[in-house]
Amino acid sequence: MTKTLLYLFDPLCGWCYGASGTVAEVSALPGVALRLLPSGLFSGEGARPMSDDFATYAWSNDQRIERLTSQRFTEQYRGNVLADHKQMFDSGPATVALTAIALTAPQRELDALKAIQLARYVDGRDITSLETLMAVLKTLGLDEAARRLAQPDAELLAANRVRVAEAQALLQQFGAHGVPTFILEQNGQRQLLPSSAVFSNPQAFAEQLAAA
Repeated sequence: MTKTLLYLFDPLCGWCYGASGTVAEVSALPGVALRLLPSGLFSGEGARPMSDDFATYAWSNDQRIERLTSQRFTEQYRGNVLADHKQMFDSGPATVALTAIALTAPQRELDALKAIQLARYVDGRDITSLETLMAVLKTLGLDEAARRLAQPDAELLAANRVRVAEAQALLQQFGAHGVPTFILEQNGQRQLLPSSAVFSNPQAFAEQLAAA
C-alpha cells in the first residue's frame, strides 16, 4: 500500500536545503509518494528586511548546515544575497512559484525546489525576484508555470493560500515548531516522523520510512 510523506518546508529555510539530498532519496523509494507543502514560514508576517546582524546569524547557521550535510553555501551567496540589504528575506515569491508548478506540472515540484535552492545558495541569485524565479523555471522547461508566475491570477493565489494554510494547520496539529517537518500518512492515519535523522543518519530515516 502506498504511503504518503508530507514534506513541510520553506524555500528560504537553510535546514530544508540541507535536507534536500535525503528528501530526493526517499522520494525515489518504492511505495512512497512525496507531497510538498510550503509552510509560508518566511512569507507575509514572517518576512523581514536583510540586515548585517541577520546576515551574520544566517551565515553562521548555514556553515553549521554545510558541515553536517555537505550541502554548499558559497561566497557568491554570501556576497550577493546576504550582503544585499535591498533584498527582503521573503519566501513568498518562491512559494507562489512552487504552487504554479503544483498546478501545471506537479511531478516536477521537487526538481524545481532543488533548482530554486541552488540558485540562491550556490549561484547567489535573488530568488525573491519573480524575474529570477521565472528564469529558473524556464531553464527546467516549466514554461507554463513561468507564464502563470509572471502574472499571478486569482486561482494561483488561492491555491497558494490553501497549501500554506494546510501546512500551518498540520504544524499546529502535531506541535511542530519549524521546518523541515515530515508527516507520514498511511491507512488514513498520520504520524510525525522525527526529523533529526534526516541530517545525522539519512539511511536510518529512509529505513524508518520504509518500515513504518
